[in-house]
Amino acid sequence: MKKIIIVLILLINVVVLVSLTYAQSPNPQSGSIGLEGTIPSEPPKVGATISIPSGGQSFSQNPITVSGICPNGLLVKIFKNEVFAGSTTCQNGSYSIQIDLFSGQNELVARVYDALSQPGPDSNKVTVTYDDGSRDDGLSQLIITTNYATRGANPNETLTWPIAISGGKAPYAISVDWGDGTVDLISREFAGEFEISHVYKEPGTYNVIIKITDANGKTAYLQLVAVANGPVDTTTTKQYEDKDLTTQTKIILWPMYLLIPLIPTAFYLGKRHELHSLKNRFK
Repeated sequence: MKKIIIVLILLINVVVLVSLTYAQSPNPQSGSIGLEGTIPSEPPKVGATISIPSGGQSFSQNPITVSGICPNGLLVKIFKNEVFAGSTTCQNGSYSIQIDLFSGQNELVARVYDALSQPGPDSNKVTVTYDDGSRDDGLSQLIITTNYATRGANPNETLTWPIAISGGKAPYAISVDWGDGTVDLISREFAGEFEISHVYKEPGTYNVIIKITDANGKTAYLQLVAVANGPVDTTTTKQYEDKDLTTQTKIILWPMYLLIPLIPTAFYLGKRHELHSLKNRFK
């Protein structure tokens, strides 16, 4: 009995101490660690479609435009022969993106992805042909690739993007349109991997278009999606601070409310134990 009373009193003290300590802590706390969770959800059930181009078309110039309808708000990736060709966001139920093609036959597929990177069903498959003319230079086709269809960073922080060039003839002239009015011009002496970087001033979603031209005038294109995340503005934190603090205090205090009925019980058991001890002493 005595052990039960001690445990109850210690539990009440711990809950009160934690509640008061948390209630006095400012929110948000500088240097604190936040926990984030992702709620599982089903992948998209409706995919995109490819309306343009139509199957059987032939092209002699890059890039071409691929467009169609899609579930609003999802990321749309285009694949050519199962190789990533570019990405964009679905806006107002449709998308449009510029991609380059492999020499010869290209099977195009559009695939949508949700915020958890879960793919939806594939679109209809469209087969087109690209004829880049006679390749008397003996060089392989100029190709630009990346492992990232989308990248993100907070506003005023540096966003970096790994890019790779293969084929063509060096040196290479690279133009990067970041979608916010900024265009970077870069020169590369050799093929291979390198990084491009940019700092967005405002939060939002931006279409990034990369164009590469080699020494022979051959070109390659890649369209991507950059996201400038929107962090909490510190100038507006104060007006929400009291509201957030109240909410968090209630969340922490509710276990103590459940323990309140146990307080009289603990004192009653303590008093009963004391009387029982006294009776035994005078027997």
